Amino acid sequence: MRHTVLGVGDDGAIVRPAPGMDLVVSTDMLASGTHFLPDAEPEALGWKALAVNLSDLAAMGAQPRWAVIAAALPEADETWIAAFARGFFACAEAFDVDIIGGDTTRGPLNLAPTVFGEVPQGQALTRAGGRHCDDLWVSGAPGLAALALNHRLGKVSLRGTAVSRCQAALVRPQPRVALGLALRSLATAAIDVSDGLIADIGHILERSSLAADIDFALLPHDALDAGADADAALAQRCLLAGGDDYELAFAAPPARRGDIDALAGRLGLPLARIGRLRAGPTAELVLRDADGKPMPVGRRGYDHFAQ
Repeated sequence: MRHTVLGVGDDGAIVRPAPGMDLVVSTDMLASGTHFLPDAEPEALGWKALAVNLSDLAAMGAQPRWAVIAAALPEADETWIAAFARGFFACAEAFDVDIIGGDTTRGPLNLAPTVFGEVPQGQALTRAGGRHCDDLWVSGAPGLAALALNHRLGKVSLRGTAVSRCQAALVRPQPRVALGLALRSLATAAIDVSDGLIADIGHILERSSLAADIDFALLPHDALDAGADADAALAQRCLLAGGDDYELAFAAPPARRGDIDALAGRLGLPLARIGRLRAGPTAELVLRDADGKPMPVGRRGYDHFAQ
């Protein structure tokens, strides 16, 4: 335990944030049949259960430090539990996280990690800091994970290397921790893309009391290319509203474009400038085509209580 005063073995763990640090806490539940398929491979699921929580810390510019997990399991399947633990602890090792406790009970398969991170006092990124005329950016390639899920469900048939690339995005997401840390000094607002790109940018707009224009031509087209031969319309929906991406969407002043482009090179991570914030009705988001004309958006993202 590298960051922990007292870990597993007592009724509670003891941690001590470094001087001058705020503690950032987040929890993201994964329920079988809702957030993953019942036959999901347990080692990959272990990685993902922690990774999607670390993504929330990344969105706030926090350095991950500690995690606990509460889990309901249908049965004490030692082989399944061992594989899940391998994936969970592999993710913890990759991102320097101490696992400091948890609890299990019998019930429908449900995984609820809670993660804790540190950020210098007053430097956390939030959704509320966006400003008029800020650029909107997104990391990576949104839409690939949703394409993989649709492929597994038989709703689309991917071909060639698209299958493995989309599958990797679905089962082994990479929380953008290094990006989040770097954005502390560059971004004004940020969010992780878990419920769909359009929906999650909408949360920035709500909290920042702004509107936005997004240029469809500037969006990363990886998902469109991967699904073009199978179902172009579905690929577009996955890009705009698919979710399960765990990329970061963020706002930053135009004066920082050069810094952000340089950051993309240092991290080896594509960062696409996709639009801008503007004054207007709160949370109004207009998707524009190559001629600047509004495009229909349709479904904006995942709604946990409307599916």
